[in-house]
Amino acid sequence: MTELSYLAAGVLFIFGLKGLTSPRTARRGNQMAALGMLLATIVVVVDLLAMDAAMAWGIVIAGMVVGGTIGAVLAIRVQMTSMPELVAAFNGFGGGASALVAAAAIVATGADFATETATTTALSLIIGTVTLTGSFVAYGKLQGIFTGRPIAVGGVLTNGVLAGLSVALGVVGIVTGEPLAYWGSAVVAGVLGVVGVIAIGGADMPVVISLLNSLSGIAAAMAGFVINNQALIVGGALVGAAGMILTVEMSVAMNRSISNILFSGFGGGAAAEDIGTKPVKRATADDAAITLGYAERVIVVPGYGLAVAQAQHAVRDLALALEARGVEVLYAIHPVAGRMPGHMNVLLAEADISYDKLLDLDQANPLFPRTDVVLIVGANDVVNPAAKTDPDSPIWGMPILNVDEATTAIVVKRSLSPGFAGIDNPLFYEDSTLMFFADAKAAIEETTAALARL
Repeated sequence: MTELSYLAAGVLFIFGLKGLTSPRTARRGNQMAALGMLLATIVVVVDLLAMDAAMAWGIVIAGMVVGGTIGAVLAIRVQMTSMPELVAAFNGFGGGASALVAAAAIVATGADFATETATTTALSLIIGTVTLTGSFVAYGKLQGIFTGRPIAVGGVLTNGVLAGLSVALGVVGIVTGEPLAYWGSAVVAGVLGVVGVIAIGGADMPVVISLLNSLSGIAAAMAGFVINNQALIVGGALVGAAGMILTVEMSVAMNRSISNILFSGFGGGAAAEDIGTKPVKRATADDAAITLGYAERVIVVPGYGLAVAQAQHAVRDLALALEARGVEVLYAIHPVAGRMPGHMNVLLAEADISYDKLLDLDQANPLFPRTDVVLIVGANDVVNPAAKTDPDSPIWGMPILNVDEATTAIVVKRSLSPGFAGIDNPLFYEDSTLMFFADAKAAIEETTAALARL
């Protein structure tokens, strides 16, 4: 029954992952995966009870209740703007849990393992610790505890030395069975996680989060081999593979290699005081309402500024008002918009915006030349035409949303400050661009009110 239950949990994981491939089935997929994890957890507890009736079950049950309560409270109370930080924290906790499984095995056995178990123990410890520290540095960058700009701490050579030293100590532990070697490898891996992620700019955090998610899965799979738990092996392998595929897809969407993302220090562009010195066309709520109200097609491009302002419901209300006037309203979402994969999709879904109106990059770009108005709410780098026109730009070659091909662009933004990439956006200075400087939510609400007065 234990093996069959683990098999059922694995099947639920797979169908859950399949469900996450579409916004329409994402909720059901998430529920199926959660059910699989609940089943696996119950089976583990029952299996342990059968093996050791004298175990301190009060502590085990208390741990499950406390952990489950914390997870539920966080999931319920977290704001959608903080979802990337929550995901980063979950990645860190996952890596930390895998490292603790390996550490417990070392303590329990004195590192007296068979070679295969010693190898997976070392890998779980190293990868789990890197994921733990790296994820919480990513959390700090997203939360604003650290600057979003890259902080170089020795560069690629330092990272290589730390990685090599951590692996070497792990190998020593495997060969000699010396616990201190394992502990040394974990300490060095922890430093590597900090140094490696803090050197990456905020523009690349979505890819970093995806990569750390993959590493947390790999660490979990290794921990599964350590304790011979099939559900952990299967679940970890699925997370590791899916996370790595997503990481590759996102790097392709940015036209950059994973190594460039991890080691280039991207995001340290021009200083804010050197940007925005050219004149722009300023717009008011009345200007925006007139431009939008007499359009035939409007495409909304959301960005992190929309998330910060919690403007998704205001955007929905504006769209409903425009549709009541016969205007077609669609939404174009770049693969790396926001601060985690799918961030904008989640925000718009929260506002009950129809999935049929959400367009990806390939669907949206052919429509822009036939679009009257593009309403850009808090997006910057993903609509920067320098990616197409300036070979010297650090984002040269990155696929972008071709909003500059629309008749008019209305950019809702607090200021002309640069995006995560730290570079200026020539779109802001085009004759066809109207700059509406305001908080995104306030600007959209004022525009909706002005539209009602037309």
